[in-house]
Amino acid sequence: MTEFEMKLKAAEKAVGLGKLSRRDFIQFVMASGVTLAAAQAMFTRAARAEPKQGGTFKAAIGHGQTTDSLDPATWSNGFTFAWGKSVMGAPLVQIDQKNNVVPHVAESFEPSDGAKKWVFKLKKGITFHNGKTLTADDVVATINYHIGPDSKSPAKGVLSELVSVKADGPDTVVFELKGGNADFPYLVSDYHLAMYPSEGGKIQWEKGIGAGPYILESFEPGVKMTAKRNPNYFGTTYFDAIELLSIIDVAARTNAYLSGEVHFIDRADLKTIDMLKNAPDTALYNVSGTALYSAPMLVDQAPFDKLEVRQALKWAINRQELVDKILYGYGSAGNDNMLAPSLKYAIQPEPVYTYDPEKAKSLLKKAGMEGLKVDLSASDAAFPGGVDAALLMAEQAKAAGIEINVVREPNDSYWDNVWIKKPWCLCYWGGRPTADAFLSISMAADAAWNDTHWKNPRFNELLVAARAETDEAKRQAMYAEAQQIAHDDGGQTVLLFNNYVGALSNAIGHGDFNTDFDHDGGYMYERWWMA
Repeated sequence: MTEFEMKLKAAEKAVGLGKLSRRDFIQFVMASGVTLAAAQAMFTRAARAEPKQGGTFKAAIGHGQTTDSLDPATWSNGFTFAWGKSVMGAPLVQIDQKNNVVPHVAESFEPSDGAKKWVFKLKKGITFHNGKTLTADDVVATINYHIGPDSKSPAKGVLSELVSVKADGPDTVVFELKGGNADFPYLVSDYHLAMYPSEGGKIQWEKGIGAGPYILESFEPGVKMTAKRNPNYFGTTYFDAIELLSIIDVAARTNAYLSGEVHFIDRADLKTIDMLKNAPDTALYNVSGTALYSAPMLVDQAPFDKLEVRQALKWAINRQELVDKILYGYGSAGNDNMLAPSLKYAIQPEPVYTYDPEKAKSLLKKAGMEGLKVDLSASDAAFPGGVDAALLMAEQAKAAGIEINVVREPNDSYWDNVWIKKPWCLCYWGGRPTADAFLSISMAADAAWNDTHWKNPRFNELLVAARAETDEAKRQAMYAEAQQIAHDDGGQTVLLFNNYVGALSNAIGHGDFNTDFDHDGGYMYERWWMA
């Protein structure tokens, strides 16, 4: 397929979705030498085309493990996020393509008392898959499940400022916070916070019953999930059924797509991207976002408890080479700031960690740690090309006199047995829509997903103060200082910001992947089975 043919297919699809005007479409095709009459006929055909409904949508996801569970407090990877939030689940709010928070199960939300109090009104008539009407009591029970004293849910860190959540009648939920937070509605878009039916104040998650567009039929952890259309869904669905396959191996995932076994794959193999580019009826997406690849160090374990060691390793990594050889240019270098440049309040901390083996040597000498030897746990479950990235980092570090022993960890159970367990490992972070959401879940002192065990009193003080600050300039200054502290003192090594690259079959006749972009994590495929 030529470049023009690919662009023409995209233009025809945009016309069918009402996103490209008649004038612009005709001008585009006539520029290639097509006559006016032919261009008008092409527009008419495209305008009459409608998304195909029915059938089964099959997607291969580069996440999932045999330890996955239906328990929303345990969700830790893109496979569980996808079906938990977007297939069987329905959260109070969603994040739209422009990174705005919009009502979903909620009909509206309003702040009061300096944004310390938030009142959410629920849409009437929403039912769970078992026929039970969704009420405020279900919302309260769902939230309390994640923030209870014994909860280990990552959402507990996100909602750390929540004092209470109460029902005020069947359709109203009142959230009380310790301090004002203008971003609070964004927080309840967290992956884990899909609504569940409750009884006696306890949610019933064991059967995977939610209020989302599809009803769970089967779930084989680390293998696949199947679901059928929910006829009582309060929104619109396009397919009769959904099938998600967990295929960690990128070659196998690519082959599944090329053989027609699945209609969509995420985390495309960038080394063989031309195979997908040239595949028939295929559209690629390539969108920069807020997700990242990192190498967190546990700062409470030797030798990473020494600041000079942490900083030396940061200077010993050539991140641009990782962009070139691991991402093949589909991304950008990180600088140990979890916030992508596109996020509001993000800064570029100084100094920028470039490749400087001599500076790394100097820091190790200062710490009395010359000839440093460290293990780095790696797996392609962390991110595509993870093992290759670790081996490249080991080669780079030799110039600084550092010996990195790459420990190849099993793909299965990586997120349970390696991440936050091993002193130094690789990690993938899906994006979050706000600075507070990202920093609260990843770096706050008591966050369940603080994968460096880093605790800095000033950082945490700034995080709390910034939530309540209404003066934009002061809020920007607080977040800037927090990011600089984490950059200078923390154990987080942000290697790369990756683009979202995947493939979608045009045969399913639905979706505009370059605009239908889920900013809160990049799980764009949910846009193709939901309206």
